[in-house]
Amino acid sequence: MNPTSPARPTNHLSGEKSPYLLQHQFNPVDWYPWGEAAFRRARAEDKPIFLSIGYSTCHWCHVMERESFEDDEVGRFLNEHFVSIKVDREERPDVDKIYMTYVQATQGGGGWPLNVFLTPDLKPFFGGTYFPPTPRHGRASFLSVLRQIVEVWRTRRAEVFESADSITRRLSEWSQRETPTGDVPGPEALNAAAAAFKAEYDPQHGGFGDAPKFPRPSVPVFLLAHGARTGDLEALRMVRHTCECMAAGGMYDQLGGGFARYSVDAEWRVPHFEKMLYDNAQLIHLYLDTWLATGEARFAGVARETVGYVLRDLTHPEGGFYSAEDADSEGKEGKFYCWTRAEMAAALDPDEFAVAARYFGVTEHGNFVDHSDPDPLPNQNVLTIADPTLTPDESRLLAAARTKLLAVRSRRIRPHLDDKVLASWNGLMLGALARAAAVLNEPTYLAAAERNLAFLKRRLWDPTTRTLYHRWRDGDRDKVQLLDAYAFLLAGVIELYEATTTAEHLEFAVTLAEAMIQRFADRDAGGFWQTDGAGGDLILRLKEDYDGAEPSGNSVAALALLKLAAISDRDDFREKAERTLRLFADRLRQLPQAVPYLLQALAFWHHPPTRAVVTGDPAAPEFRALLHAAHAVYQPHRLVLGTHGPVEPFARTLAAGDARAVAYVCTGTACQPPTSDPERLRDLLRTA
Repeated sequence: MNPTSPARPTNHLSGEKSPYLLQHQFNPVDWYPWGEAAFRRARAEDKPIFLSIGYSTCHWCHVMERESFEDDEVGRFLNEHFVSIKVDREERPDVDKIYMTYVQATQGGGGWPLNVFLTPDLKPFFGGTYFPPTPRHGRASFLSVLRQIVEVWRTRRAEVFESADSITRRLSEWSQRETPTGDVPGPEALNAAAAAFKAEYDPQHGGFGDAPKFPRPSVPVFLLAHGARTGDLEALRMVRHTCECMAAGGMYDQLGGGFARYSVDAEWRVPHFEKMLYDNAQLIHLYLDTWLATGEARFAGVARETVGYVLRDLTHPEGGFYSAEDADSEGKEGKFYCWTRAEMAAALDPDEFAVAARYFGVTEHGNFVDHSDPDPLPNQNVLTIADPTLTPDESRLLAAARTKLLAVRSRRIRPHLDDKVLASWNGLMLGALARAAAVLNEPTYLAAAERNLAFLKRRLWDPTTRTLYHRWRDGDRDKVQLLDAYAFLLAGVIELYEATTTAEHLEFAVTLAEAMIQRFADRDAGGFWQTDGAGGDLILRLKEDYDGAEPSGNSVAALALLKLAAISDRDDFREKAERTLRLFADRLRQLPQAVPYLLQALAFWHHPPTRAVVTGDPAAPEFRALLHAAHAVYQPHRLVLGTHGPVEPFARTLAAGDARAVAYVCTGTACQPPTSDPERLRDLLRTA
């Protein structure tokens, strides 16, 4: 990454808060942040815009910075012929979505860094991802690409503008391709989707699809729920095997817990080492689900270790959650996480080393080479579970070895921490943490979830205008309005309400839902826009409809609104969710692989939830025991609610006349007799 020596002058990024933009503030490139100052200069000087999008923990972004953006010759050329703009895709996913869609449509693929050339009115005319400093693997060098763009801009300007206008029109038409079909897809769409996912399953190594393998938790979460609901034991086995393989591979941090972003191979062995908050939040849900569905304690252990990682390494002192940790440390990918055989031997007693080296598969030559580094570190081992067979004595030796290795590793130079707090990703982790607290009966998790919500309400929420901002860092919040912030936080607050039945949390969820609908709902076609339309710096207003590594705002909004409608009996929430399902009906039927999270909303639509209504004093141990019991059964379409606040009228009629804690299991307006016995409540939920 770029040196931060004050001996080098800064560019226009020096006043920004984004860690990614600040990484580039000392580049010889005269970078601007996305905004009117850059646009005005491009128009005034009649120059094309060079737009480069990435994020602070992106390995290949670091590589291109090191190779090109820190190069004085490249900097001089860009400064002479272009207005250069840097964008943090995590702060501005709306900007990224537009230009990523363009590059994917014209180049057949995308990724980061994303590098796009625009006219001064922000319309794209050429783009790609990583460009090497010299011609390599069929890719032209970055400087040669720049020279070609300058020549085309000089000699074929009319063609450039015609092409940019044409592609922008086509992008606009594409963005409006979804039209309501008049009906919500039937249950057969769920069966077809399950079959499609099962066809992509890797029976040898688990997971769905080929290398590189992303966990994409919404796929196994959907498949597990579908298998449990339909009695599809093959689907259950696939998810169990996938979770087992992911947790045994190098993508999972065998010492410190938590998951890296993806595996470069099919075996989950060698990760791309950056750790993202959104991945770990979703994977906590998946491993909780798999534990509840199988009863195998090791899956609960992975969830606990992942929560432990987030609370230890990704938590702001006031309770917010940081965004990510880098793949690189000291300029080397994986250096913080990998071990040579000699390093491990030096850290352990001989007996501990013998067990740990066999268990983790540590060899003299290692299993990882960073091919992006011209001078890679030798003999590096990514720790995986290579031989899990241990005697009781060996298990004790391994536990001691892990403790020592983690202590030694903690003294290494850590990877860069992206310490911005995003409302969207915090909403995902808030929900995961609240649910883990309820499922695992961990009061410390619940306390951390409550602190997180208090932080978000204090730093990013304006109660007067009912406005949720997206990013906070170093005392500053942005002004961006994004659907993901509202939808993801709404989903997290609903999980926290179910874990506590606190009326204040339900009231806030209702307020968030109303604000989200007011700002983002498309009242004509249905669904939700990605942005509120108030800003003037976008050439298109899009609806995100792809559940990738992160679920889309539309999918999360649809499921959250269906849950909230069932809890509060608000028909307007149900109607907005239904219109979203209608809008994306063709996608649900024809390409379910694109919308696995939205499929969960469709399943919820077709299968009315069982409701566990818990009454009594929320501070009483008996009440907490019933809440834990209600969450300790695998039932994807179960809701837990109390009897106070804006809950549905029927639940309010169940409020006990005294403070005694009791629970009702209800479907529709029919309830089983109340029980104060947690085990009886579990039985009722299992048979509901």
